Amino acid sequence: MMSLRLALLGYLLCLWIPRLGAADLPNLRRTEVIYGRKFGTALTLDVLQPAKANGLGVIWVISGGFYSDHNGINPAYCKALLDEGYTVFAVVHGSQPRFTILEIADDMHRAVRWIRHHAADYAVRPDRLGVFGASAGGHLSLTLGTQGREGDPKAKDPVDRESSRVQAVACFFPPTDFENWGAPGDTQVGIGKVGRQFYGAFGTRSDTLESRLEYGRLISPIHSVSKDMAPTLVIHGEADGLVPIYQAEIFEKKCRDAGATFKLVRLPGKDHGWPGMEKDLIQFADWFKTHLR
Repeated sequence: MMSLRLALLGYLLCLWIPRLGAADLPNLRRTEVIYGRKFGTALTLDVLQPAKANGLGVIWVISGGFYSDHNGINPAYCKALLDEGYTVFAVVHGSQPRFTILEIADDMHRAVRWIRHHAADYAVRPDRLGVFGASAGGHLSLTLGTQGREGDPKAKDPVDRESSRVQAVACFFPPTDFENWGAPGDTQVGIGKVGRQFYGAFGTRSDTLESRLEYGRLISPIHSVSKDMAPTLVIHGEADGLVPIYQAEIFEKKCRDAGATFKLVRLPGKDHGWPGMEKDLIQFADWFKTHLR
């Protein structure tokens, strides 16, 4: 079971990485930095700076099945964004089963704060940050877009004084509501096909009905939708066998009811990832162009 799980996680991480060479990204500058520490372990991100930067930054959440690996960073994947001049911050977070979804989300909040605090070092505007990802990375992108937090002005660490809010979100097939997965009442919080497969991401808080309901609400971005959330684009395959398009549909309705800026692009016949996905990042670049400038 463990080998199958790891194989699937590797699949989710690598499925959408294209096979392009360094020649396709001339003069790209890549720098690895530490944005935080967790129980003595460094949390890192890679800064990908194009030759002709436009002053805008986008955060790439490296995550599949809530597992994150530095080897999942392939700059060629986000060529469409780099070609438009976006500086890309590829963030690696703590992984399940060691850390649960809420703990992983804390890593992402920390990453945004660090990027905002150091934005001037990379000639990026701190008040214009976007975020993108796929699957679990999409979920964490939505989490930032709906639950960005103000900083603590009294924090000892100046990074923690910064806001973790983002100004735009674009993502592929994100989980939005773990309590209503493929239909109303279809919970996957530590149980069900998905919940059991990725149990480590939910942890013991999903072991009882009462805690399951509470935890499901905390980790589901749909419960934090508001008119003031970051403008959000979701691209989702209609034949997705892991994260059903129902997840995007109910999120779309919630956004529409709240008056939030949201766009859903449905792709007929597409599953949980497809060849040439990197070309769809052109739509992400256009979305960020509209909402970050």
